[in-house]
Amino acid sequence: MMNETPLDNPSSGNYSLMAVLLHWLLGAALVGLFAMGLYMAEMPISPLRLKLFNWHKWAGICVLVLSVWRLVWRITHRPPPLPEAIQQDMPRWQHLAHALTQYAMYVLFLVVPLVGWAYSSAAGFPVVVFGVLPLPDFVPADKVLAEIIKPWHEITAVSLAVLVIMHVAAALKHQWLDKHALIQRMWPRR
Repeated sequence: MMNETPLDNPSSGNYSLMAVLLHWLLGAALVGLFAMGLYMAEMPISPLRLKLFNWHKWAGICVLVLSVWRLVWRITHRPPPLPEAIQQDMPRWQHLAHALTQYAMYVLFLVVPLVGWAYSSAAGFPVVVFGVLPLPDFVPADKVLAEIIKPWHEITAVSLAVLVIMHVAAALKHQWLDKHALIQRMWPRR
């Protein structure tokens, strides 16, 4: 059953305040983590690189928790339907691309940090959230397994980045070219 509060009125056409906050917080976290991952991967071994790897790992766990929260929120709070004019203007392939991109992003929101955690565990480096909360190993330490998992973290992260770029490009297309004012649906209401 869908829970609704006065701030969660899907008939208004806008997303709820919680959905908006989760959307933008997760988006900012993903951009930051991806940028950090690119930056630290090219650094020589140093105390700064080790510090960044640790930050990247606990931030990835925070993204995992945030993603679970966002998924639960999405399942329990019906999003607003697309306005009728947009539904009629969009070709069927765009509806399908929208749905597939959304599902793929939700899957990767979970898979990318889990694969990163598995790689870190397999490589024998524990994940310590905020430097104080050690997490159990996701998989046993195994250097061969770590070498198998390592490229998958990069592949899934790059795949998620591509989907996020597609998502942003589609939103901007609908906002500016099609004049659908979609972006306002994901801003806090006044």
